[in-house]
Amino acid sequence: MQFQHLMCVAGLCGALWAGGLADSASAAEATSDSPAPPQRISALEAAILGAIQGLTEYLPVSSTGHLILANHAMGLSRFSDRTGPFGRVIEENETVDAFDIVLHLGTFLAVLGLYHRRVAQMVRGMAGRDPAGLRLAIALAVAFVPAAVVGAAGHHWITENLYNPITVVAALAAGGVLMIVIEHYFWRRRKDAARVKQVDQAYAWQGLVIGLAQCLALWPGTSRSMITMLAALVVGFDMVAAAEFSFLLALPTLGAATVFVASKHWHDLTQAAGADGLILGLVVTAVVAALAVKGFVKWLTGHGLWPFGLYRIALAAAVFAYFATR
Repeated sequence: MQFQHLMCVAGLCGALWAGGLADSASAAEATSDSPAPPQRISALEAAILGAIQGLTEYLPVSSTGHLILANHAMGLSRFSDRTGPFGRVIEENETVDAFDIVLHLGTFLAVLGLYHRRVAQMVRGMAGRDPAGLRLAIALAVAFVPAAVVGAAGHHWITENLYNPITVVAALAAGGVLMIVIEHYFWRRRKDAARVKQVDQAYAWQGLVIGLAQCLALWPGTSRSMITMLAALVVGFDMVAAAEFSFLLALPTLGAATVFVASKHWHDLTQAAGADGLILGLVVTAVVAALAVKGFVKWLTGHGLWPFGLYRIALAAAVFAYFATR
């Protein structure tokens, strides 16, 4: 599948959400006073969620933001009767939360398969047989810690206050503008500057800066891959090296997220979907994520990030227009 086709799928998802949000929002508001019954995810819904997660996890467009909107459009989540600082929040759904185990695992396996040689290099490094592999492992470990600490401490507040369409719209738009600006000033205008072209040349301090930036991705709609890539460009990475570092950083990040979600919702997983839905969701997520990563790296060599910035701004405008008319 060509990368342009993947982007078309992303655009189609946005169009489907824009058309489907109205009905789901009305139904949610009409029943906001009664508790939501457990809802089983069908095989088709599992495949759709897997495709969205796989396509958007490693592209700088925010998988969390897209999944929040997709879940709401498909009726898998609804508005709570609580109002946070940014408006009505979307209440947690144990079924959706449990299915996140499958989505996180699928994207984890995709990168593990594509970058198994880098992982093996780091293992050799930690065994004292590859200094460059050890250097990379240290940089990734330092980058992982800040978001892990902040995420664990602030998880409850984030889910209670930031999971609503308005915060997602704001993050999508701000991220789009930031992506265009940083690419222009730290990549295109300084393209001839000496840069880190291999991720195993990364310094620990660069990993720390990237890790601190990753904390911003805890705001739904920001995009972990976007913010880590932009931070890598700022601290001197080549565009492709920035993408690879971001992908590798996803391994401990998604691994920790999978363990965290599993510790809370593992008993709900078998009720979230049938065996067919779980397997289909896992396979679709992993395959689409692998295709997205390979296509994204090829795209970066000739086009850069600015089209994704425009996509984020356009999607934010479409979703904001919908909510503004209600």
